[in-house]
Amino acid sequence: MKEMTAVQLKQMIQAGEHVHVIDVREDEEVAFGMIPSAIHIKMGDIPERMNELDKNETYIIICRSGVRSEHVCRYLEAHGYDFCNVIDGMLGWDGELV
Repeated sequence: MKEMTAVQLKQMIQAGEHVHVIDVREDEEVAFGMIPSAIHIKMGDIPERMNELDKNETYIIICRSGVRSEHVCRYLEAHGYDFCNVIDGMLGWDGELV
């Protein structure tokens, strides 16, 4: 499984790299802020919303601490998607929030 830290993700965004970030936290968690340009798909909604994802793209999956995102990554891997888990999640994020 590919992994990165929130600091590495922030550096990619600041460098202008095109990234697809999916935030799998619950509604009440994202109400406190999300990474700009991230897409919110709750962990429990991933199976029914996978058709919105492109198997030719890489997705960076983030949650609060890296545990739920790891589960989502394993699920996506089993379905042929390319992804990267943010191992320290939003707890490691010190960048802008929207």
